[in-house]
Amino acid sequence: MRIDLHTHSTESDGTDTPAELVAAAAAAGLSAVALTDHDTAAGWAEAADALPPGLKLVRGAELSCASDDGRGRVITVHLLAYLYDPTSPALVEEQLRLRLERRHRLRRMAERMVEDGFPIDPDELMAAMPTDAPAGRPHLAMALIRAGVVSTVNEAFARYLTGGRYYVPRTDTPVARAIEMITEAGGVTVLAHPFAVSRGPIVTDEVVADLAGLGLAGVEVDHPDHDLPTRVRLRRLAGELGLLPTGSSDYHGTNKTVRLGAETTSPEVLDALADRATGCKILVG
Repeated sequence: MRIDLHTHSTESDGTDTPAELVAAAAAAGLSAVALTDHDTAAGWAEAADALPPGLKLVRGAELSCASDDGRGRVITVHLLAYLYDPTSPALVEEQLRLRLERRHRLRRMAERMVEDGFPIDPDELMAAMPTDAPAGRPHLAMALIRAGVVSTVNEAFARYLTGGRYYVPRTDTPVARAIEMITEAGGVTVLAHPFAVSRGPIVTDEVVADLAGLGLAGVEVDHPDHDLPTRVRLRRLAGELGLLPTGSSDYHGTNKTVRLGAETTSPEVLDALADRATGCKILVG
């Protein structure tokens, strides 16, 4: 069995619709795929309706959270939430806040670029996304590509969208509160790409241990942004803390070069995650 537990659709910052994503997952030979759009469950229904025969759908989301990094700084960490009840009131309220803040943030970043003469239109940028969609920097990166400013999403992030004049911070959910909300909603949580230094500051081993004590179920070990020594270190840490080690592609369609199923999770780990969840079940096409 080949299982990919971290993918994105057009409901956040991917380029495949939820229906296209599950079709692509089946074509890639996956037996299970998780839809984990940023701060939304909006794609679940479409993915479920289009689920190919035999493919399992793990319903989830990727939550942007704030955490102490263990060195006295507050940084952003990403939490993968699986099989939770999306109607849980506290979670609904917080995800709405995050989506609204993402839209405001993205417009302000685009406006700053226009002030400096960049050939993009903030109104067109925002109008191209569904009203309730979580707006992300990849949307602005794609606008910069279309305008001929950069050639790739990675170039856009490196030159303009990570720090500097055009970067606008956001107020993320405290990671302890996010774990608590997902647990209350019957779901399970996995820390996404926790040691991916190419993405910026990372947490210490001690912070991961603290999160395990708060109910974190697993850590994403096999990820395109983790090199081999990092994977070895993280797998060892997971074993010491009793955390489940997952593997995922973090697929975004054509917004990134990583293919579906580039990294995978063992069936035993998926079963263990599902056994802990009471919010909703894995769907089978």
